[in-house]
Amino acid sequence: MSSPSPQRPLPRLIFASRWLQLPLYLGLILAQAVYVFQFWTELVHLVEAAFGNQDALATLVKSIGYKAAPIKDALGNITGYEPLTKLNETVLMLVVLGLIDVVMISNLLIMVIVGGYETFVSRMDLEGHPDQPEWLSHVNASVLKVKLATAIIGISSIHLLKTFINADNYTEKVLLWQTVIHVVFLLSAMAIAYTDRLLSASHGADEHKH
Repeated sequence: MSSPSPQRPLPRLIFASRWLQLPLYLGLILAQAVYVFQFWTELVHLVEAAFGNQDALATLVKSIGYKAAPIKDALGNITGYEPLTKLNETVLMLVVLGLIDVVMISNLLIMVIVGGYETFVSRMDLEGHPDQPEWLSHVNASVLKVKLATAIIGISSIHLLKTFINADNYTEKVLLWQTVIHVVFLLSAMAIAYTDRLLSASHGADEHKH
C-alpha cells in the first residue's frame, strides 16, 4: 500500500486558513456569556418586581416597551399613562417571552458554535460522549443550514407573539410588517428544507446507481 503523497505548501496553507475562524467562534462564546448575564439580570428584576420592588418593575416596563392605560384630556388627546404599581399578567407574559427569546437565541448560538466548528474547522471527537448532541452525529453544512432556519423561525415567532400581546403600543404598519417578515422567514425555511430534500434524494440516487 503506497503512502499518501505529501501535500504541497500552498494547499496546506489554504487548508490551514480554516483556523482563522476560531476567534469568531470564541467571540460567539463570549456573546453567549453576555446572554447568560442578560437572562439572569431580567430574571432577578422579575422576581424583585413580583415582591413589590417599584424600581425593578419600572426597569422591566421600560425594557419591554409596555405602556399602561392612557390618560386622555377632554379633547381625547393622550396626556400620559396611568402609573403601573404592581406586576400584571401582561407584563409578566412579555418578560417571560423575553426570557424564552434569550434561551432560543442562546440555542442558536450553540448550534452555530458547535456545528460550525465541527463542520468547517476541526472534528471534536465526541463519539461515545454521553452529552454528544443527537444532531451533531450527522451534521453537515446542509443540515446546519436547515436547523438554523428553523431556529430563526422560532425566534421570529416569539417576537411576533410579544408584539401582538403588546399590540396597543405598536402601529398597524409595524404589526403588518412584522407579520410579513415572519411569513418570509417561514417561506425561506420551507424553500431551504425542500432544496435540501431534493439534493439528498439526488445524492442517494447517484449512490444507488454506483
